[in-house]
Amino acid sequence: MARPTLSVRDLSIAYRARRGQVQAVRGISFDIERGEALALIGESGSGKTTVGLGLMHLLPATARIVDGSATYHRPANGSDATAREIEVLGLKGDALRRFRWGECAMVFQSALNALNPVLRISEHFADTARAHGYLSASGQSNALRERSMDLLSRVRLDPERVWRSFPHELSGGMRQRVLIALALLLEPQLLILDEPTTALDILTQRSIMDVLKELRSQLGFSMLFISHDLALAAELADRVATMYAGRIIEIGDVRTIFQNPYHPYTIGLIKAVPTLAGDKEDLTSVPGSPPDLIDLPTGCKFHPRCPLADARCRSDEMDQTEAAPGHQVACWRWPDARDVLKSFQVK
Repeated sequence: MARPTLSVRDLSIAYRARRGQVQAVRGISFDIERGEALALIGESGSGKTTVGLGLMHLLPATARIVDGSATYHRPANGSDATAREIEVLGLKGDALRRFRWGECAMVFQSALNALNPVLRISEHFADTARAHGYLSASGQSNALRERSMDLLSRVRLDPERVWRSFPHELSGGMRQRVLIALALLLEPQLLILDEPTTALDILTQRSIMDVLKELRSQLGFSMLFISHDLALAAELADRVATMYAGRIIEIGDVRTIFQNPYHPYTIGLIKAVPTLAGDKEDLTSVPGSPPDLIDLPTGCKFHPRCPLADARCRSDEMDQTEAAPGHQVACWRWPDARDVLKSFQVK
């Protein structure tokens, strides 16, 4: 049986602050299967981006990985007959450089800030290849150009025009697609996308989603899709994990999560999104605000906002339990979750 591309177990990440430790990620576990897309959804500040940055060793100096493991598996292929198993969180130096972009690449939120404004797009590809020893030997410049042009074409750009352009000469959507092409240059098996459609108009978002689905179908990589946009997650992901206050509180198949969610928070997120078929009265909001991650409430961290919370919710935090095959939820009241719809405030 094929091993998952990535297995994360009990990962905890904290930030130092004047008032104490910001518990940004608290003991989360998940697998990303080979060729699968997993979406991490939740409000701003729930820890989604911190997970991606932690896996790539790109956390700021004020952050530290408190506990946990992340094991990456790459199967043997034609050019490499040895299957690889890498403990990601322990990587340093050259091993970390080989992992980044060679095994796992990341597409960041702000395309303009992620690209060097004084370098042409061709120089971005050349620098990335040179830094990782990919097609950088003497006489291989044509091979690098052909590979880059192919990727730019795959993301629906005019490769000849984009190749010689500076970032400011491209639109936001074009820059975002350049980042996707650049991330795939070294043929990684895992792609982390952190809000890849932020600040883009709806038509450009549509184009980016189509590009990502096509590329995953053609190249077969796995994907960790970080987003607060439930509509995009529903369209792109195979499985969805809901994060709240640094924990994964529900995870399951995308159809199950959106059609039959069990956690009151997941239900609240879904009901807060307007639909073409719904009426204005159908929209609800999750009351209250996310908790202070330095001074977390006791018990279930969602209980101050949950209309179903009882004494057990306020005193004890529940671990994930299997509510249905392949569907885990961390909620004491999950069998009664449907009642939450009657309790949330109607907008």
